[in-house]
Amino acid sequence: MSEALLVSVIQKLDMNYQEFERNEGMEMVIKEMKEILDIVRDKRLEEGRTLNFLVYDLVEMADCALHRREKGYTYLWKYESIYSWIGEIKKHILKLGDEMESNIRSSENIEDDVDVVGLEKDVEMLLRKIIIGGKGYFSWIVVIKGMCGIGKTTLARQIYNHPTVIQLFDTRAWVSNSTSTYFSTMKELLIKVIQQLQDPENLHTSSLLENMDNRSLRDMLSQHLRGKRYLIVLDDVPKQMRFKSFLEVLRQDNGSRLLLTSHTMNADLHVDDGNVHEMKPLDSKKSWQLFLKTINHGNKLRGEHKFPMGLEHMGKQMLRKCDGLPLAIKEVGKQLAEKKLSGGSEWEQLLESVDFGSTLKLLEPFYNQLALGMDPKVQSCFLGMAFFKANTTLRKEKLKQIWVAGGVVDSAYNCESYLRGLINESVIEAKEKSTKYYMNGVLHMLSIQKAEEELGFEIIRNNGNNRPYESPRYHRVIICSRDKFNYSTDQDKHLVSLFFHGGGYLDTSPSYWKSFELLKILDLEDFGLKFLLETIVRLMELIYLGLRNNYIKELPESLGCLKKLEVLDIAQNFMVEVPDIIWKMYKLRHLYMSDVICQKPLKIDELQHLETLTYISVDNWTYGLSRLRLLFRLTKLGIEGLDGNSDVSKLFASLAQLRSLEHLILRGYRFRSMPCLDKLGILQSVRTLKLDGLLARLPTSFPPNIGSLTLVNSCLDEDPMPLLGKLGMLYYLKLRNAYTGQQMVILPEGFPHLKVLCIEELWNLRNIQCAEDAMNWLEKLEIQDCPYLDTLPKAIGLMKYLKELKMVTTESIATKMRNTDLISDISIVNINS
Repeated sequence: MSEALLVSVIQKLDMNYQEFERNEGMEMVIKEMKEILDIVRDKRLEEGRTLNFLVYDLVEMADCALHRREKGYTYLWKYESIYSWIGEIKKHILKLGDEMESNIRSSENIEDDVDVVGLEKDVEMLLRKIIIGGKGYFSWIVVIKGMCGIGKTTLARQIYNHPTVIQLFDTRAWVSNSTSTYFSTMKELLIKVIQQLQDPENLHTSSLLENMDNRSLRDMLSQHLRGKRYLIVLDDVPKQMRFKSFLEVLRQDNGSRLLLTSHTMNADLHVDDGNVHEMKPLDSKKSWQLFLKTINHGNKLRGEHKFPMGLEHMGKQMLRKCDGLPLAIKEVGKQLAEKKLSGGSEWEQLLESVDFGSTLKLLEPFYNQLALGMDPKVQSCFLGMAFFKANTTLRKEKLKQIWVAGGVVDSAYNCESYLRGLINESVIEAKEKSTKYYMNGVLHMLSIQKAEEELGFEIIRNNGNNRPYESPRYHRVIICSRDKFNYSTDQDKHLVSLFFHGGGYLDTSPSYWKSFELLKILDLEDFGLKFLLETIVRLMELIYLGLRNNYIKELPESLGCLKKLEVLDIAQNFMVEVPDIIWKMYKLRHLYMSDVICQKPLKIDELQHLETLTYISVDNWTYGLSRLRLLFRLTKLGIEGLDGNSDVSKLFASLAQLRSLEHLILRGYRFRSMPCLDKLGILQSVRTLKLDGLLARLPTSFPPNIGSLTLVNSCLDEDPMPLLGKLGMLYYLKLRNAYTGQQMVILPEGFPHLKVLCIEELWNLRNIQCAEDAMNWLEKLEIQDCPYLDTLPKAIGLMKYLKELKMVTTESIATKMRNTDLISDISIVNINS
């Protein structure tokens, strides 16, 4: 039957393709369908439930293609989602009958409800979304999103079985994707939902449902749901599944809800941000509670085997490796309990021998799924996360530069999409306006394990506990203690990148560096380095040199011989002396430095490829550069050392010559006032501006296209909001220690396009007045360390797009804020003390 159905649908597509105007999209669909037919014939696949379901999904995809053809679509991108889904079906058909097809459980469905800790706040927030709903077209859809093993399924069950939910909805259904490949067919989904929702007096047999096509099943589902208020939970939604037609059947304007759990966002979902509940790891207190509950209660240890509270500190040190991930905490607890019952070892020995192998094994399906979909390079970027330190916040620029220099990705141009992919897949968490990122420690362990297997990566520890490898190593991390670095003279000549983590005394002979002929990345950030050897000249292939946050006092002259260097980071080396060498590295694209000493001007205007320069002194910029027209690629610039004596007229005139300049930072001396900045308005291309330093008053004009503004340590006496509210293009505003007054006033029609407002360290602020028609597009409000601000403006209750409120304040104010009616319609409320 499956082969006959495929032949029939291909003939139908071919007839349509030949009879009407041909287009490339339809041609791609037909070609893929014919390849699938060949696979079915060549492999002589037996008729079965799985093949039947897959073929019915193919029929539906063919119908979608014909529908788009009837609408007159000729563009290729109109067919890409259909083509992608057909491709996923083809991959699954190829696996049918293969020995490699296993029955491993999905990492999303390994959670249980036995040990539930720390979900009270999540349940409260999610119930609000379920009951109230959002404000957009997809407001009836709610998504629980987060990394694998974080407790999405557990939370969904808490909601599904909550008394309020049971009372609110006429009917409910729970469907889990239990396949090992993260693949589920539309037909299987429809059957599972119908079986749970159908009337007990009119049950349809499984065989009857399996012989119906997808359209008939959707009609039957629609009949079951008609006039009922329902809650349907789809647990572990495959990211590549196309289920737009399924959503069209479900949508009703009667308070019904669809709740989905996933570590990623499905391509067919366009859910309002306010209806996406991002789960976070447990804090140290909740982690410890879950650990004790798992090890003592969940495993029913006898009294004499209970975990001794005298070892609480040691246990918490071990738990830090779990980084708040419930899956890892439970696995560790179960592992320790089993060992205690079977071996009788002392708890100290058991804590020191904890193995995360079983946890990483459970997360492998998640890693395999990263390669699926339109952008398999996201998996390569996941492997590239192994290069960096665990449990640290990573700068966006550094991630991109290391990936490109190390060959993880092809070009910097695509890095933005890869970063978005990692965020979408819940691999990393964006922080600080998406300029910094954090990766969970357990996922970092998985990235190391997989990078060792697939990327030619190795970790060498100074204590000699190193693992031998047979194949060549291309990327190496050396972890040092504070002792002297002991190195081997047998170096790998294939090495492309070398990272030093920890801190130590790097005393190496010239012979150590001579074998690194292919080395492109050398990163010694935060290492405690005091000097850089002249022998660095041997690293002629070097592209990235990271020396940030060390104790280097002087750069060697030989550094100028690194002709291929594109990134030089010497920032946070206090008062480092830089000789007249920078201009020699003519391929430099990104230069990071601060508080440097220069006996001669740096001649930055020789660097025609320069894109980023932070920071250069105002004097060096104003008086040392004459050929600024050569810096036509410079997009980000930081100027430091501004004070009352700085010639800002000359400065702004020079900056106006930089046609590509989009991001500008002006930083003054501490405790000295910056000069008058009234002529900022001549900088036509600047879109992001940060002013860091004392200001007597705000500039009277700003760049006309400014979209993002940050004021830090400005300590203004006069309320800045009336003037800033007139900036019509502004979408992001951050004020940190920027205003010393007690009252802030936002005038009518102020901030017409502002989406994010961050207020921090306004120590005297007591009141914010906001007109009802101001900040109409505000989506996110953050207030931190404003200890006297105990009320919010009433206009907040009228801001229909406000989705998120974050506040860090005193305990008494936090309690008061949580109880105010103004925030009842805000989807994400996070008020902490």
